[in-house]
Amino acid sequence: MAATSARRDQRVESAHAARYGEYLLQVKLSMASCFRFRPGRFAPFVLAGVLLGGCASSGGGKPSAQASTLYSQLDQASRAYETALQQSRAGNLEASQLTLRQSLDQLKQASAQCLSAPGCDPQRFFSVFDRLLRLKDGDFNGAQDLAADVDSSQASLAIGRAGVASLPQAQRSVTLLHGQKLSQLIAMNGPVKAALEMWLTQRRPQLMNAWVNYRYLRHEMWPAYEKADLPEALLFGMVAQESGGKVHAVSRSGAAGPLQFMYATGMRFGLGVENGFDTRFDPAAAARANAEYLNEQLRIFNNNLELVIGAYNGGEGKMRRAVGDDTAVSFYDPRIYDQMSPETRDYVPTVLAAAWLFLHPDSYNLRFPKIDGVAGTISLKRAASLDELTVCLGSADGMANGWFRTLRNLNPRLDPDVSQPVGTRLQVPRRLERAYASRCVDGPWPILAADLHNATVPVVPDPAPAKAVAPATKNYRVGHGDTLISIVRKLPCSSVQEVSEMNKLKRHRIRVGQQLKVPVCR
Repeated sequence: MAATSARRDQRVESAHAARYGEYLLQVKLSMASCFRFRPGRFAPFVLAGVLLGGCASSGGGKPSAQASTLYSQLDQASRAYETALQQSRAGNLEASQLTLRQSLDQLKQASAQCLSAPGCDPQRFFSVFDRLLRLKDGDFNGAQDLAADVDSSQASLAIGRAGVASLPQAQRSVTLLHGQKLSQLIAMNGPVKAALEMWLTQRRPQLMNAWVNYRYLRHEMWPAYEKADLPEALLFGMVAQESGGKVHAVSRSGAAGPLQFMYATGMRFGLGVENGFDTRFDPAAAARANAEYLNEQLRIFNNNLELVIGAYNGGEGKMRRAVGDDTAVSFYDPRIYDQMSPETRDYVPTVLAAAWLFLHPDSYNLRFPKIDGVAGTISLKRAASLDELTVCLGSADGMANGWFRTLRNLNPRLDPDVSQPVGTRLQVPRRLERAYASRCVDGPWPILAADLHNATVPVVPDPAPAKAVAPATKNYRVGHGDTLISIVRKLPCSSVQEVSEMNKLKRHRIRVGQQLKVPVCR
């Protein structure tokens, strides 16, 4: 019965998802500005405190009469929203829809008026929006990522451009990607739509592989972005486009690593050679350098994310010359777009499209696999290479494509062909710790893996290059009535061109009595 009720509630909420997007602010904004803690289920008294008290940064002082009226409307709308959820759980779907619509309309109107009302604190509205999203989460499906239900292109309308401009730097960075900026591209821009289709069709396998690779690398890469207050969706978009999450990727131009740094640019941001290892291949170091680069360019281009992504691919110098002082210009303005290389013109929408799919997979009929990427370690009980570990682990824990790429990514400093001694500590997903102990320490699989790894392949020396042998020739005396064509017809092994070149004839002209060299046909 409980399962049936939950499914019914989810259907109701799914039917209202489009309306949520028109009114609900991004959960990450309120989390960053008010809470500074992770999404999850919260005790009722915490939620009530958030609703009644708003953010600690409300600024103090007595609100104006207009602000007090808006706060009262906010409280009424919040209570109505809770009533709508209760009606939904009771099976009164029509009443639930009506109450929900009325509460969201009231929320929209009050939040829009707050931006211009003296003494009204928008953060108080942010925290209420956050609470309602969390309330939906707790009542319907605690494992659901509600951010995917919200159309942030519409949610950002409730903030407005002035609201975005007033947010702290970190939140502005998130809003640029997760809110109005990116959603305008998705709704209005052909290149981004085309990139979405490409990711969902021809490049879908690459997208899914990038997702799997990234989830196992997340604990290495995400902390640098989180510390830099950059959105994770952008990190995934760049990883997916640059390398597909292959740590050792190298481009034809010499860019290397999961985020494809050129050597000079990498050096500028602290990536170099340590004990013979190119740290561009270190996922944590590459993510840190990438975050530093993006924040530097966001300052230069006044948070114009399109231009920053274009600069990352096409070079910041070229982008600065194209943009000049007009940092508000769109990347797709012909003054900018036409000056970029075809690669950069494709790169910007492709990164944005991958980032958007990271945030809203369900909206595009896309389901990323659930990956337990929690980090773990193993200490080798017997000498083995990464190749051998891949063989003995097989498809453990449902990894149909095997574990080579993950082991390689998590241990970038190791040559996968070289056997590592007993006691070597390797990074692995924690879920593989038991699989290693059961499959790769004793039994037939490590023996098989070692036998395959130690197999020798005969080395066959390259044959010496054959010496060119000039064709055997004989002389032919041109008689009356002979033409070059008639002569060649007598030589089934030759051609007019060959005879003409052998005798350096001009325009294939011959004369009676002339001695010609012709090939000997065997």
